[in-house]
Amino acid sequence: MTFMEKLKKAARANNSLVCVGLDPDLKKLPECLKNEKYPIFAFNKAIVDATKDYVCCYKPQAAYYAGQSADDELKMTIDYIHENYPEIPVILDVKRGDIGSTADMYAKEAFCRYNADAVTVNPYMGFDTLKPFLDYADKGVIILCRTSNPNSGDLQNLVCDGKMIYEHVALYARDKWNYNGNIALVIGATYPEELQHIRQLCPEMTFLVPGVGAQGGDVEKVVRYGCDAEGLGMAINSSRGIIYASNGEDFAAASGNAAKELRDLINSFRG
Repeated sequence: MTFMEKLKKAARANNSLVCVGLDPDLKKLPECLKNEKYPIFAFNKAIVDATKDYVCCYKPQAAYYAGQSADDELKMTIDYIHENYPEIPVILDVKRGDIGSTADMYAKEAFCRYNADAVTVNPYMGFDTLKPFLDYADKGVIILCRTSNPNSGDLQNLVCDGKMIYEHVALYARDKWNYNGNIALVIGATYPEELQHIRQLCPEMTFLVPGVGAQGGDVEKVVRYGCDAEGLGMAINSSRGIIYASNGEDFAAASGNAAKELRDLINSFRG
């Protein structure tokens, strides 16, 4: 089963467009986990167990593991999801983008070492840096397009040949790069009008949408502007708003409640 098929199946099974970002910070973990041998994995495992019925995918951000000498716990987390909830895909958020030979190794890291179902990539250096990822036809390749951060427009909104850079990325992804049908786009919830425009350009493409919750994206606009004709086509990510719903011993239950609340809020606008 390809990543796109797996994502759609999970979204339907759980009636959910929620992606939970697994971005653990050791300084923010509940006190009850501080003495664990693998505190990040223990935290992630509890979050996953509590949210599994309310999500369409999970998205660990690699920097939170590499930056805390916890690469082994990233692998343990992905393996745990695959072994216990194999129907739920995992997106490895690394935003890679480098020359072809280096990209080959980054693709192996994501898909062979970590066995991720999809990976985020940066298109700034062009097609040859994307191809090593795209050649894994069963895996998802999620390309940065219109990102949620405040200064994303510095480059993404520059105009070239009558179109903004983010529009060129969307059109290249739609018309030139998607030879295996495995491309999705990162579109920030903080820019709903651009989200609507890109949906018009790419009516059948899947979007990874960060920026709801702590970043303040408007859930109603995201759903109304971003869903495809089936009411699907998006994985709407929330990290801090779910995984840090509580810092007490009830942290897992609180994360489950937060994921369910977000799923239900999203679904209230999907009709």
